[in-house]
Amino acid sequence: MSEGFLLVLSGPSGSGKDTVINQLLKRDSQIVCSVSMTTRAPRPGKQDGVNYFFVSKEQFEENIAREEMLEWAKYGENYYGTPKSPILQWIAEGKTVILNIEVQGAGKIKEKMPEVRTMFLMPPSVQVLRARLKGRGTESEEEIEKRIAIARYEISHAYDYDYIIVNNRLEDAVEGVLEVVNRNRAMLRGEAVNNSYLFE
Repeated sequence: MSEGFLLVLSGPSGSGKDTVINQLLKRDSQIVCSVSMTTRAPRPGKQDGVNYFFVSKEQFEENIAREEMLEWAKYGENYYGTPKSPILQWIAEGKTVILNIEVQGAGKIKEKMPEVRTMFLMPPSVQVLRARLKGRGTESEEEIEKRIAIARYEISHAYDYDYIIVNNRLEDAVEGVLEVVNRNRAMLRGEAVNNSYLFE
């Protein structure tokens, strides 16, 4: 029986999703990260098939028509979404596929793949989140407050997820995710496990 499954990971900007995912990829060779598809032009340094699958508008719309997208959305003139076939291939190979996606996209995927596991990466507090965003030094005070407002909305949906990991200390958060991954692999092998709902 395959141990492969899809793990959707959501969390507000500044919660540390990218950092946690990078650590997971280094720690576990059976974990892969899903790559999104977009019609946006590549930015300098971004690689096709690594950062995004860069495609034409026509190709993206063909994929929608053929139901080859797990989820998609249009922002301005560009489409963004999650192609289905690479994820299904990795799952068949026994991989744990992590998909970093916002709350609304996670809901769409859950509708199409009820067996998906979902995890919310929670900041220790809104105050810590604000400090992290300020620490980046890349956004104005107004932009930070907009992100905080979005974060409050996203956090209000945290209990819609199967698991919540509080990212207070990076190493603990990574260990928490790996614990979830290994428990789900064990369940898929048919082993009895105590599958706790909340990790802190």
